[in-house]
Amino acid sequence: MVTERKPAGVSFETWVDRQIREAEERGAFADLPGAGKPIPGLERPYDPMWWIKGKMEREGLSALPPSLVLRKVAEDALEEASRARSEAEVRRVLGEVNDRIREALARPPAGPPLNLVPFDVEAVVGEWHAGRGGRREV
Repeated sequence: MVTERKPAGVSFETWVDRQIREAEERGAFADLPGAGKPIPGLERPYDPMWWIKGKMEREGLSALPPSLVLRKVAEDALEEASRARSEAEVRRVLGEVNDRIREALARPPAGPPLNLVPFDVEAVVGEWHAGRGGRREV
């Protein structure tokens, strides 16, 4: 633990190097999370806001107003429903997003107008079946 003060007459670099060496000898760096794994994001171009974006992602935050976030969620849900493997999954996905839309309609979120209404589940299920050539699930 680095709690001692740098002694007079010792260069800062030498003092830091000694602190690191002693910590390594004590095993302070053994079994750290991510040891031996590549550093995530190294392949991406440098972004000066990388740490803010990472923190927001980890915390589940968004810079978008809640109404726009819900529009994106609804768009993603419709896409997910189109790729669903069963009718039950289509209904589950649409049911979850419809609950969020109804809640937002009852208490409008901040930001631009929501411009959403709950999905017509039966119509989307019909489109899903048509996209599968009318095949029923097994």
